Amino acid sequence: MSVTIGGVEPFTTVDFPGRLAAVLFCLGCPLRCPYCHNRELQDFKGKPFISWDRFTEFLESRKKLLDGVVFSGGEPLAQPDLYESIKTVKDMGFAIGLHTSGINADRLKQILPLLTWIGFDIKTVFEAYEERIPHANAATIEACLDMAIAAGIELEVRTTLDPRIISKEELLQLAAVLAQKGIETYAIQEYRPHPAEKQPPALNAVTSFFTDKALLDELNSLFKKFIIRRA
Repeated sequence: MSVTIGGVEPFTTVDFPGRLAAVLFCLGCPLRCPYCHNRELQDFKGKPFISWDRFTEFLESRKKLLDGVVFSGGEPLAQPDLYESIKTVKDMGFAIGLHTSGINADRLKQILPLLTWIGFDIKTVFEAYEERIPHANAATIEACLDMAIAAGIELEVRTTLDPRIISKEELLQLAAVLAQKGIETYAIQEYRPHPAEKQPPALNAVTSFFTDKALLDELNSLFKKFIIRRA
């Protein structure tokens, strides 16, 4: 058995820091973040992009060109056969990266020994998660984050700044919690409206995060590496 593949990026220099990689987008995600830019991958019953055998054949042909493979989504931790799929790719000689929102602690614990790097999406302060992100479980997400930190592997935490999900005050609260937990690399990402959104937030509310010098300076002071990603 294997993960269900919703898409493939055959070559990237930005999705797995310091490595040339391919990205496998898993099909299906239980969360329904209003700013999701991969909405076509949310449905678990969607049509697979390619078969697992075709994907591993592709990787065999790229062994001398790629350093790693990132399991992204959708949400990889929603895939029952994630461990087997990751182990197959790792046994082929590739480093493994993971993009996740931390929805399944048992599954993350199982795959952690196979991972080289994690990009962990934290949406908002933990106490507001279940009010603002459909189907989220804040306790599970925080447990996954703590597990990733304890594992001691490369970790980047990132937050997409949708003002419907997080305010400036909450962003500072979240950043302080993350710094206290020992996070060294933190990225903020600009929200981009999805074409299907009927009422996206006002543009000035989005850009105000990135024009607030005091806010950015405070965030920068909390982390060894602070990253700003504009759309």
